[in-house]
Amino acid sequence: MNKFNQLAAPLVSAIAICIPVCATADAVRVDQSDFLPAAGLITFSEFGLNTVNPSYTSSDYGGDANSPMVTFGGFFSGQQISNAPATDCPGGAATGCVVGSPTGPLALDPTSPDTFVTNDGSAPDSPVLSGSPQFSGPIGILFSDPLVGVGLDGGFFDAVGSTKIEAFSLDGNSLGSVANLNTGYNFLGLATEDGTPQIGGLLFSLVADEPAGFGIDNLRFARAGEVVTPSNPVNDVPESSPLAFFLIGTLGAISTAFLRRRYV
Repeated sequence: MNKFNQLAAPLVSAIAICIPVCATADAVRVDQSDFLPAAGLITFSEFGLNTVNPSYTSSDYGGDANSPMVTFGGFFSGQQISNAPATDCPGGAATGCVVGSPTGPLALDPTSPDTFVTNDGSAPDSPVLSGSPQFSGPIGILFSDPLVGVGLDGGFFDAVGSTKIEAFSLDGNSLGSVANLNTGYNFLGLATEDGTPQIGGLLFSLVADEPAGFGIDNLRFARAGEVVTPSNPVNDVPESSPLAFFLIGTLGAISTAFLRRRYV
């Protein structure tokens, strides 16, 4: 192997690995109207009241053979209920304040508080899913396959900005979060900005005081082509990262320098 190949080989390998893997698409806010009719929908009327930590196969919600399994719990492995809720979620219920980052691969913590199906007189379409204690606990949602978009009806909110959803990749990285913008029942939705399927899970939890408590209903989840995103919803070419461009530039500089030494 000549000197140029010796210098270039590691960089070529790094580029080959980094271009498809290093880029992670941010998740941005989307509206309910952005979800197309083909997207999955769970209304929590599929199972009976008091069902604990429901687990949905595609047949339970009318999906096709390639639709994901959807499971519920309190939060993800690596997270915990805050020991300092007055700081982490000012004024909020201590039982609904979650801190920490999930560990990969993303998994629901079996020791986290249960979720359960229950009636909610303030919801437009009862039943809903609640965390524990009732209307005062977090709700974690795990998808068996990564998705492009997820969203849900949350409420009943008495305070603006009190509760958020946060999306995570299957390796536990945060992709983005949005909080409720209004009181009452709100739709909270996220989708990857570039339309690639990267969302493996969602956490619904408190970030501030919420006097009325909170639950979720009408969970929507979308594969590529089932939700409108800021860019093309079908994107088969992963976005290149700045590091990839740096490596390509470095490789070019090394090539130029070597050729100059060789032929000048």
